[in-house]
Amino acid sequence: MLGDGSKRVKQRQRHLVYKVILLAYTIAFYRRTTTMSTIAAKASETSARKVARRPGGVVKRAAGTTKRAPAIPKRGAGGAKRPASLASRLAVALEADIVSGKLRPGTRLDEQALARRFKASRTPVREALRQLESRGMVENRPRQGAQVMQLSLASLIEMFETMAWLEAACASLAARRHTQADRDAIHAAHEACVRAQQSLDPEAFYRANARWHEALYAASQNRYLEQETLLLRNRLEPYRRATTFHEGLMALSVQEHQRIADAIFAMDESRAMSEMRGHLDTLRNDAVRTYGALLRVD
Repeated sequence: MLGDGSKRVKQRQRHLVYKVILLAYTIAFYRRTTTMSTIAAKASETSARKVARRPGGVVKRAAGTTKRAPAIPKRGAGGAKRPASLASRLAVALEADIVSGKLRPGTRLDEQALARRFKASRTPVREALRQLESRGMVENRPRQGAQVMQLSLASLIEMFETMAWLEAACASLAARRHTQADRDAIHAAHEACVRAQQSLDPEAFYRANARWHEALYAASQNRYLEQETLLLRNRLEPYRRATTFHEGLMALSVQEHQRIADAIFAMDESRAMSEMRGHLDTLRNDAVRTYGALLRVD
């Protein structure tokens, strides 16, 4: 009877993992659909502008004046592919500033100021902001313009709940599928966390902690789940950084990391999933307590 009960528990755990993976795929599909809608709207707007265009690349202007349309950049020598667009590079730079906390939630993103900072025109800046908006990093408010996404406390809690399920699914799959290279990566990141915790270095711990979680995502051997988990993690990073890893939280995280790794290396899917959810509960409670206090101060 106990054996049957244990089998049923494991079956339920696996069903939960499959549901979380399905959720990740659904989120990915919704994000891509939303992005395509944005692209279609932009294409329609561009087509409307082209109505006024004359043959030979000349565009109509007010008072009968004309201005030559900018030339389309050509491929490099030997037909080499163009590098990533300027807008994409700006989006990467701005996302790094948001994730690192340099641009805090609620910070206004003025197109002109960003154009001056990056020595670019407003067009690629605007496109970069659109890209970040499609990823949930930026929001565009009527009559206020673009700003770094600022979550309500309720939304923050919901995102941490979703993150707990995604990371738990990663841990469960990692317990079943991890390779020796995954073990080495998880172990190396854990040792870096231990050293940072012992030296009371929050910045070093922050970096090592990110490496540990990312090594675990990769160990799931499911690149779609890994991608969606990383995307949501990046959206949460400004709020997690705001908590600042204090001495007590660093020590507790190291202990929880060890228990999760032990479960994964023992190939115990159920325990790995449970330990990871407990770890995310710890991080959520600390982030919510700190962010809630900041909201009250504001």
